Amino acid sequence: MPTITLPDGNNLEFSNKITGLEVAEKISKSLAKQAMIVAVDGQLKDLDYIIDKDCSIKILTSKNKEGLETIRHDTAHILAMAVQELFPGTQVTIGPVIENGFYYDFARKEPFTEDDLKKIEDKMKEIVDRDVVTKREVWSREKAIEHFKKKGEIYKAELIESIPQGEEVSIYFHGDWHDLCRGPHLSSTGKIGKYFKLMRVSGAYWRGDSNNEMLQRIYGTSWATQKDLDAYLRRLEEAEKRDHRKLGREMDLFHFREESPGSVFWHEKGWALFQKLINYMRARQDAAGYKEVNTPEVLDRLLWEKSGHWEKYGENMYTSETPDEKVFAIKPMNCPGHIQVFNQGLKSYRDLPLRITEFGKVHRYEPSGALHGLLRVRAFTQDDAHIFCSEDQITSECLNVTNLILDIYKDLGFENVILKYADRPEVRVGDDEVWDKAEASLLEAVKASKLEYSINKGEGAFYGPKIEFVLRDAIGRDWQCGTLQVDLNLPGRLDASYVDKDGTKKVPVMLHRALFGSLERFIGILIEHYAGKFPFWISPLQTVVIPITEEFDDYAIQVSKKIKQAGMSSYVDLKKHNLNYKIRDHSLAKIPLLLICGKKEVDSNSVTIRRLDSNKQENMDLDLFLKTFSALNKASSN
Repeated sequence: MPTITLPDGNNLEFSNKITGLEVAEKISKSLAKQAMIVAVDGQLKDLDYIIDKDCSIKILTSKNKEGLETIRHDTAHILAMAVQELFPGTQVTIGPVIENGFYYDFARKEPFTEDDLKKIEDKMKEIVDRDVVTKREVWSREKAIEHFKKKGEIYKAELIESIPQGEEVSIYFHGDWHDLCRGPHLSSTGKIGKYFKLMRVSGAYWRGDSNNEMLQRIYGTSWATQKDLDAYLRRLEEAEKRDHRKLGREMDLFHFREESPGSVFWHEKGWALFQKLINYMRARQDAAGYKEVNTPEVLDRLLWEKSGHWEKYGENMYTSETPDEKVFAIKPMNCPGHIQVFNQGLKSYRDLPLRITEFGKVHRYEPSGALHGLLRVRAFTQDDAHIFCSEDQITSECLNVTNLILDIYKDLGFENVILKYADRPEVRVGDDEVWDKAEASLLEAVKASKLEYSINKGEGAFYGPKIEFVLRDAIGRDWQCGTLQVDLNLPGRLDASYVDKDGTKKVPVMLHRALFGSLERFIGILIEHYAGKFPFWISPLQTVVIPITEEFDDYAIQVSKKIKQAGMSSYVDLKKHNLNYKIRDHSLAKIPLLLICGKKEVDSNSVTIRRLDSNKQENMDLDLFLKTFSALNKASSN
C-alpha cells in the first residue's frame, strides 16, 4: 500500500500499486490532462510508470522545464520517424534536447534540402494527428544489437554496444516505429502538439569525431503553445537584426581575418569602446581596493604542470619550444601568474584580503567550427581578479564581490540577473570542514543579493564551489558572464602562504573573480543588447559635428574641439556630401548625437541636436550643451 508524498507535504495513500497518471487523476482531473511526466523520488519517469512503494512525487506539466524538455525530446523522435517514412534507408543516430529545441543526426547519402524540411515538417504534423500510443520496453543488449543490425541501423547498434553491462537497454515505441532511448516520453504522439518548426540542416561528425563519417543534422524548435513558438521566432528575427557581427561592420568597430582566426582586429571606434569599459572597470576596482598588476603572457611548462592546468587544459594551450629545448605556453588564464605576485615577499594576516586584478590577454585553442564573432574567440582579455584571504574572510569578500558585480551590471543596463550556485562535486580536494565554510559563505552572498537563483547540485569545480552570474538581455536571451569561485587547491599547489596571528604559516583561500569574463565576448553581448545604440557614456563616438556648408567648417571645428575639452568624443564631418547623406551615414553607425551647424548656430553660439532614432531637432546654447552632456558623461562613467 504505497504512500505518496506530494510537493506540498501532503500524503496520498493507495491500496494497490499505481501509475503516475493515476496519482495525477487523484489530485485533480485538470492536472491529469496537463500532466507530461512524473518525478518519482527525483527520477523522471513516464506517466504509466508503476509505483509500488512509498515515495515522493511531482507531476510535471509543460509549465515545468522538465515537461517542456520532454515535449522537445518527443518531437525529436517524431522528426526521426517522419524522415524514415519519407526517405526509407536513412539511418537515425542520436537526437538530444538542446536549448530552445532539439536536433537529430541522420546518415543519408543525398543532402536534405529546404523543400525536404517542409515535407518532413508536414509529415510530423500528420504523425501528431495519428495520436499513436507511446510504450517503453526493456530488451537485452544482445537482442537490441541484433535487431538494429538486421534493420541496417549500424550506428544505433554501435550505441547499444557502448552501453555498460548491467544497464537497461530501453526501447521506446511510437506505434510501430521505435528507437533506443532512456526516456521519459509522453504517452502518445498527440500530446506533443504542433508548435514546432524545423530550422536548418548542418553537417556533424559521428560522435563529434572528425575522423568519423559526416552526418546530416536537422535542427528544430518545439514549444508548449503557438504563442510561445511565435514569440521565439520573433526573438530569432530580432536577434538577427542585432547580430554583433553585422553591427560591428556597420559601426566600423572590428573585423576578423583568416590569417589569425579567432582574434579580433579592433578599429578605432571599437578600441575606444574597449578602453572605455576598461577605464570604467579600473575606476570601480580601484575604489573597491583592488591592486592592478600585469603578468607575462608566456610561462614555462613546469609552472603549468605544477598548477594542474597542463593536465586539464594542455591540449587547448598554445606552446613553443625554444632552442635550449624548454617548452613554454601562452597563458590560457591568469591565476598562476597572480600567485607568483602574491608569493613575492613575506605576507601576514594583516595583508589580507589582498585583491589582485589584471586585464590579462589569454589564448585558448577553439575548433574553427566553434568560433563565432566576438562571442567565441581564441584570443581574449579577461577582467580577472584573485582575492587572497583567510577562511574567516570568505563570507565578507564573497558579499563584496557579488555586490560589485551586480552594481556594475546595473550601470551597463543589465538589471535582470540570475545566479547559479554550484556546490561540491563527488571528486574534489580539501577538507569537508573548509568546504562547509566556503559553500555557506557563497550561498549567503547569493541570498543577500535577493535575486532569483538555482542550485546546480554537485556542479562546483573540484577545488571549490562557485557562482555564475547570468544576464538576461533586451530580447530575453540569457548570457553567462561573471563568475565567483572559491579555490581551496591552487594556492597550496603553488606554495602560497601567509603568517597568521599565532605565528604559524597558513595557506590562503583564493577567490577567482571575473566581472565580464571576456571583454571581447561582453562587448558582443553589449552590442546585441543595445542593438548598437549604446548609452551616451559608453558610446565609442558620442558626437559628430556636421557643418551645413563649407562656410561653417571653422565653427564646426571649434565646437568639436570644445566637446573634446569637456571630456567627450567628437568628430567633424567635412566630407563633400550633402547634409541628408551625412545624417543617414552617421545614423547607420549609431552615433548618439549629430550636431548641425549653420548660420543660425554661428550667430547664437549654439548647436542643433539631432538624436539617434529621432527626426526631431532641438537647438541648444553651446555652453549649456557642454555642461549638460559632460555631466551625464561623467556621472555614468565614474
